[in-house]
Amino acid sequence: MKKFLVATIALLCSVSSFGQYSSGGFDLDKENVYYGIRFGGTLASITGDFSIGSKVGLTLAGVVGLRLSSSTPVFLESGLYYTQRGAKNSDYEVTHNNLEIPLVIKYGFKATDDIALLPFIGPYFAYAVSADQKVKNQSLEEKGINRVYRNNMGFKLGCGAEYNKLYLELGYQFGLTNIWDSDVITGHNNALFLNFGVNF
Repeated sequence: MKKFLVATIALLCSVSSFGQYSSGGFDLDKENVYYGIRFGGTLASITGDFSIGSKVGLTLAGVVGLRLSSSTPVFLESGLYYTQRGAKNSDYEVTHNNLEIPLVIKYGFKATDDIALLPFIGPYFAYAVSADQKVKNQSLEEKGINRVYRNNMGFKLGCGAEYNKLYLELGYQFGLTNIWDSDVITGHNNALFLNFGVNF
């Protein structure tokens, strides 16, 4: 968490160094492809029949976006995300390190001459490349709570803001997959996320 705060402060302090670039990581008025990097954090939880409280994690990503219409600022964005997800309470703690591929639609409009707002929505597909689980309640093992599926999918929605190639977004991910390996208990992996980055 300390490293995350230090990196966030360093990114914010670098705003002046990006002032030399023209406004916008991409131009809303013409067709193009843009690329970006993202760094941020998540506040993840598991909801459903067996809910687990929030846990903080990190996010690193590279993204690419493509304008879909020559007359409307609509973009399709995808990329590869590395996210630390999980949840914890007094009985159970899980940490999942996921690779995620989103497919979101963004609509861009200018809030000012220098600031563009980009609300977005779309599905994501995730796979846990590593996981660490701690079960403190033996009754949970009988219900399959000690076994979590690595595959996960859901929807994400939020809004981004771009200024002088700098990008900031806030959103929420709703998990649709039942992550528990159980026929009687359901659980969905959800997360609030805040990401910083740069668009090229």
